[in-house]
Amino acid sequence: MRNTGIRGAITVTANTKDAILEGTRELLQSIVDANGISEEDVAFALFTTSPDLNAEFPAVAARQMGWNHAALMCGHEMSVPGSLQKCVRILVSWNTEKKPAEIRHIYLKGAKALRIDIP
Repeated sequence: MRNTGIRGAITVTANTKDAILEGTRELLQSIVDANGISEEDVAFALFTTSPDLNAEFPAVAARQMGWNHAALMCGHEMSVPGSLQKCVRILVSWNTEKKPAEIRHIYLKGAKALRIDIP
């Protein structure tokens, strides 16, 4: 079994607890569904937000979804001029037999602009 990273991002509507948690749940569930992830195979997940989002830790959404054993951590992305705002990003470190070409990275809403190469 290999360890691989799965990336994803989503934009949210506002810097509110509800918007951050709703967007994070949508993104994480999409990543889980697209890749067939079981939380028991997750080594860790890193959640980041653009600097303008600070009303809630996005990892709270994973705990609400039942991710009670994986290591979770939150942080902010670098404040690069012109970068995407109101954006939640996730990096999941996952133990799987899938090959890198079989992994589906998920970019939703305004975050689709981050990876125009992914359909």
